Amino acid sequence: MTSDNQGSGNKPGDIPPEQSLIEYPSHFPIKVMGSMQDGFAEAIVTLVQEFDPDFHAGKMEMRPSSKGNYLGLTVTVWVTSREQLDDLYRALTSHPMVKVVL
Repeated sequence: MTSDNQGSGNKPGDIPPEQSLIEYPSHFPIKVMGSMQDGFAEAIVTLVQEFDPDFHAGKMEMRPSSKGNYLGLTVTVWVTSREQLDDLYRALTSHPMVKVVL
């Protein structure tokens, strides 16, 4: 027995809307990790506001790593579509201060 997606060359972003586990619109948490450096959190707030104009630092949780080398951020954004969420992920992962996005 095979899945419809096996061997078809589909990418993860090609999931049909009816098969998505995320309902839009909704609040969606994204974890962003980067080196502990001045301006990191502010840069992420500014970037996220391009996709969710109502986002502000009060909607962000910050957690430094145990040795203080990294800063983990959880940003909870209002997303209205899969396209918006994908675009935000691409923007975050391509940001030079970001190490990992989950």
